[in-house]
Amino acid sequence: MIYISDKASERVNKLIKEVDADGDKGYFVRVSVVGGGCSGLSYKIDFDNASKPTDQVFENNGIKIVTDLKSLLYLLDTTLEFSDGLNGKGFYFNNPNASRTCSCGESFAV
Repeated sequence: MIYISDKASERVNKLIKEVDADGDKGYFVRVSVVGGGCSGLSYKIDFDNASKPTDQVFENNGIKIVTDLKSLLYLLDTTLEFSDGLNGKGFYFNNPNASRTCSCGESFAV
């Protein structure tokens, strides 16, 4: 399962309404893991409305979260969080599978 915090869920709903005011396009959050970054692996997050046959689909806090099979191995039990504090603003991942992360929080290693 991939989770989304209450605060991140609120922010995602707001952003989806900006791109799909009527809610008829069926946008969801697509998360994946790609090679790169200072720790070796990086998170990728985007809105999408086109499913793929091998997608793994989760729903948490009213948000549909989709990932591919390979990324799911790295993202199991991960929570998508959102911060709007002075020390940093934006989405970040709380990943219990990461053995180390970089200081910017955008890459990790397992």
